[in-house]
Amino acid sequence: MHGWDQHRQAVDALRTSYRSIAPGSPIRLAKRTSNLFRPRQAATGPGLDVSGLDGVIEVDPVAGTADVQGMCTYEDLVDATLPYGFIPTVVPQLRTITLGGAVTGLGIESTSLLNGLPHEAVLEMDLLTGAGDLATATPDNEHADLFAAFPNSYGSLGYAVRLKIRLEKVPPYVRLRHVRTDGSTEAAKIIEEVADSAQYDGDRVDAIDATAFTPDEIYVTLATFTDDPGPVSDYSGQQIYYQSIPQRRYDRLTMYDYLWRWDTDWFWCSRAFGAQNPYVRRLWPRRYRRSDVFHKLVGLDTKYGLSKILDRFKKVPGREKVIQDIEVPLERMGDFLEWFDAEVGMRPVWICPLRTSGAWPTYPLEPGRIYVNAGFWGTVVVPADSPPGAVNRRIETAVHELGGHKSLYSEAFYDRPTFDSLYDTAGLDRLRERYDPDGRLSTLYDKAVRNS
Repeated sequence: MHGWDQHRQAVDALRTSYRSIAPGSPIRLAKRTSNLFRPRQAATGPGLDVSGLDGVIEVDPVAGTADVQGMCTYEDLVDATLPYGFIPTVVPQLRTITLGGAVTGLGIESTSLLNGLPHEAVLEMDLLTGAGDLATATPDNEHADLFAAFPNSYGSLGYAVRLKIRLEKVPPYVRLRHVRTDGSTEAAKIIEEVADSAQYDGDRVDAIDATAFTPDEIYVTLATFTDDPGPVSDYSGQQIYYQSIPQRRYDRLTMYDYLWRWDTDWFWCSRAFGAQNPYVRRLWPRRYRRSDVFHKLVGLDTKYGLSKILDRFKKVPGREKVIQDIEVPLERMGDFLEWFDAEVGMRPVWICPLRTSGAWPTYPLEPGRIYVNAGFWGTVVVPADSPPGAVNRRIETAVHELGGHKSLYSEAFYDRPTFDSLYDTAGLDRLRERYDPDGRLSTLYDKAVRNS
């Protein structure tokens, strides 16, 4: 762990780097890695030095809290808290997502139906504003408006330097039950039962997600955290987690392996790189079977265009990336999946139910209402003359019509009035007048749609 002295030194370096940027020049982070899937304009000039803000400052096992730096990855955060028997209340699926990124860009996982989203466990935040000030924001202090609007602001209001979060006490094992359903109606009933009672069929449920392989083959995975010892599965080696779901009614994992069950194969996206081929997998070092490595491979492909060369060889007319996470109300899940199958046709689809306890204006989900996140990641073949983003635009329209929202970590194509109505940019503008009067940070629309 970094400790408070090291943290203060890192904050000093951050503020020094801010002062070194010419007045009036744009402010950005000087970081080399990202979990975003949207193009960004090439950075010019110096950025903020966040190199020392990537760790855990302190874990308090008595209070069940942790003080964490904004650039700390969940992998490092779990490594610091799990020895005490604690984990963050929500641990997003991928190891290198940062705590600050999950709060300012939203995060989700299988505990989100019962625990909400990562930002709902935040007790206070130190935020570097566009004006260069360090504001400590809590739900009820003079920066309460900034605290409430920060989730889903994607750096348009500033950057998280330190976050104090609540932790959850957990045992060492997780018992899984994969329940096959014949479609979205049956799956929705299970989700409702768990939301109402934190139980299913008499068993306690601590976490829940689902995998839709076909329209009439949806598996709801119910997780129960347990102290009971016993044999456990290992999906970081030759076995592949998502392939086990239809094959096993019950399963057991260590808590650590449960948290990262999706990371090893980037859900199912590792198949695009041959990593699910048994012969390739044996030769692929285990330490390189992880989401950040696959993300880098995507970046290399984007840079050098190998997949485009292969498509020309295979006479594929065109291809569009469809990498999205969306939320719709639970009662509209079936409508969305039916539309998605007819219009897009990608499978599997990850389904993760969620419910928030409070109002968060920049991502206005109705408190207490059950939503489902649908995640789908890959490419679809399109006509050669298909306009850029045509499939993604249709998805945005469908989600909007169903009363939902979509996450902004990937490409967005909304027109300005629609975007403003969905993400409370008027409220963001009011806060920017106070915390970034010179406009040194990009607006949310500029970041999410214009990719600046």
